[in-house]
Amino acid sequence: MALRSRSTQEFVPIEDIRDGVVILKNGSMRMVLMVSSINFALKSEDEQTALLLQFQNFLNSLDFSAQFFLQSRRLDINPYIESLQARTEVQKSELIKIQTREYIEFVKNFTSSINIMSKTFFVVIPYYPSVIDSGNKGLLGRFLPGKKSGGDAIKETRFEEDKIQLEQKVTIVEQGLTSVGVRTARLGTEELAELFYKSFNPGEKSGAPLGGQPGQQKK
Repeated sequence: MALRSRSTQEFVPIEDIRDGVVILKNGSMRMVLMVSSINFALKSEDEQTALLLQFQNFLNSLDFSAQFFLQSRRLDINPYIESLQARTEVQKSELIKIQTREYIEFVKNFTSSINIMSKTFFVVIPYYPSVIDSGNKGLLGRFLPGKKSGGDAIKETRFEEDKIQLEQKVTIVEQGLTSVGVRTARLGTEELAELFYKSFNPGEKSGAPLGGQPGQQKK
């Protein structure tokens, strides 16, 4: 029996990304927070104990699941090198030009022997809508466009209602992490698309961390 070739998209669990919400093929929804890190080793023993207790209290206060994960990728240093070279060309001081060229060579040699990794931290908050009048499409019937304009309006209303429920969970996580001293930023549609593209294409080179720094949210 001949095996049917399957496209890569069949293995991707994402059905759609809209308004900063990831809709999976099973109809469940996700929102993603990018969070800052804390240099725990530089804290005093009392501060470390306090942070651990605060984080423990935060986790115990949650009545829903949440996923914490770290994305670690080799940092592409080429854009930084190119910016230094561009500055060298317009620099009038010959001494500074020489020093900049030497620094560029140092960076190239250093990064060729040592992998410099960029680490980004995320929290994923899920929401599972109830199955009501979803027809043969299962949960996805709540969100995917229908044939009639009336059906579209109903699905849009349901999406907004479910999004509000999900955002309430996200707010709880944001407040809990803030109490621990961690900054957060919700990923928008473009940032989510970039995040999942890089996740499913690990061979692609990565530049600066997506979405800027936590606390600098993009619309």
